[in-house]
Amino acid sequence: MFSLHPAMTESAKLFALKQASFVHAMASSYRERSHFDAQNILESGAGRPYGRDDGWLGRLLTLLPRDDAKGLAVAPSVPLALRGPIAANSYAPSRMPDANSDLMSRLTNLYAEDAQLSALWSGAQATEAMAGAPADQALKGGAALGQMTAGLMQGPNGARVVMLETNGWDTHFQQKGRLNGALRQVDALIGSLRDSLGSEWQNTLVMVATEFGRTVAFNGTGGTDHGTASAAMLFGGALANGGNIVADWPGLKASQLYEGRDLKPTMRFEQFASDALARHYGLDPARTRASLFPDFA
Repeated sequence: MFSLHPAMTESAKLFALKQASFVHAMASSYRERSHFDAQNILESGAGRPYGRDDGWLGRLLTLLPRDDAKGLAVAPSVPLALRGPIAANSYAPSRMPDANSDLMSRLTNLYAEDAQLSALWSGAQATEAMAGAPADQALKGGAALGQMTAGLMQGPNGARVVMLETNGWDTHFQQKGRLNGALRQVDALIGSLRDSLGSEWQNTLVMVATEFGRTVAFNGTGGTDHGTASAAMLFGGALANGGNIVADWPGLKASQLYEGRDLKPTMRFEQFASDALARHYGLDPARTRASLFPDFA
């Protein structure tokens, strides 16, 4: 019954190599239709909207060895998902023209006398250097983002837990064309990340998830509206249980839908995420779930 979208050619290759798996009919505890509330739960891992002020990726950092507890968001600021007891960083490419070397040197000298500003400035410069410009100047969109992210993860000072966010998924109209473009960009990002990480791809786990699904039926403008259950994806060079589709499939008949319009959730995001991370990092599954999702019963 299941098929991968034809725009996801790199993902299909990884699935054939048992380096990808897909989970269907999954959702968090949230059952309403607000993007804001659903996003808050997806990032916080709480049992209700705005129930926590830290995130499950931030809590993951507390379970990792010190050298691996380096979190980074490719975003203008650290999102809720990465907030927690261990400080994480953020990086967003600037659209402003590059400052000249003389100005950068003067700022370095200016901040040198302040311990806090000097450390922040040095860290920012190091991150900028790791991100760099795409080695292949022809790369755009998801491919360029994947290559940049790989640069931010490599080397002894590279990030070990990275969060990316993509948009364009609120397809209330013309879903066929819009979804094709969005999935192609995600697919390019995954493929570029794999290629750019090289041998480190064998040590990498990539998790793709969303805050909620879409309605089963199209609306009058060729799109779909806010729904409930959705799908999630895992990628990695040494992925446990790779090459599989995991689903307790509820069916698509009218009598099988949630509230008569949505794919019914039969699996929980909290268990999916905590189990995948416990396997990847060699952590105790029960302790991992309790730490990452303390509200999850």
